[in-house]
Amino acid sequence: MVPESDSSQNGRRVVVTGAASGFGAAIARRFSVSGARVVVADLDEDGAKQVAAELPDAVAIAVDVTVPEQVQAMINKSVDVLGGIDVLVNNAGAAHRAGPMIDLEPEVFDAQFALNLRSVFLGVKYAVPHMPDGSVIVNTASIGGRRPRPGLTVYNAAKGGVITFTRGLAAELAPRIRVCAVNPVGAQTGFIRTSHGVDKLTGETLAAFVNGIPMARLAVPEDVASAVEYLASPEASFLTGVCIDVDGGRSIQ
Repeated sequence: MVPESDSSQNGRRVVVTGAASGFGAAIARRFSVSGARVVVADLDEDGAKQVAAELPDAVAIAVDVTVPEQVQAMINKSVDVLGGIDVLVNNAGAAHRAGPMIDLEPEVFDAQFALNLRSVFLGVKYAVPHMPDGSVIVNTASIGGRRPRPGLTVYNAAKGGVITFTRGLAAELAPRIRVCAVNPVGAQTGFIRTSHGVDKLTGETLAAFVNGIPMARLAVPEDVASAVEYLASPEASFLTGVCIDVDGGRSIQ
């Protein structure tokens, strides 16, 4: 469900990667109903166009965030369309199939760090020169990067890198640009498809996931979108280097 408009991002120029589905689509919608102009960027061009078509002032741009030239082209096109970038949300990412780390091929390690960590570096590298004072960067990390569990060790390591990157970059870019992150717990999104090979967790597998979450449910995309929009809002103007755990309390278990 899309929240009612509150105009807290009125007129701001926002780029969201991985925005064709899941957390990214919810983030794009949240900014749009808050008055922002939004670039919906994703490898899935058709999905990005579908999300953008639902929003009043949005455009879809196809991008593979693991390819530097494509990220640079996406940022340049975003600047051409929007006239600049006030908020960059580096959300694109995916997990590897859950299982013992020693069973993973080296190519999977490289791909995970390219998609989940280097993509954040690339987005920032090419966007920051176009971002005015007062801009905000929000990165999607994972609660697994802060409190890892067995089975997704390489993914968690990459997301742990996003957390450290966020905090280091916040110190580097302050006070001109704020940099924050969100650390979501698992959700019934593409994360489940890539990590467990199913579209949706059910039965004992779902119960095992939820059992470790004090709020007794998985995350939904709107949970993450609300946190991202808040971090980018004027109400959070004194927050930088902050990595919010959007995890229903999983990190305190």
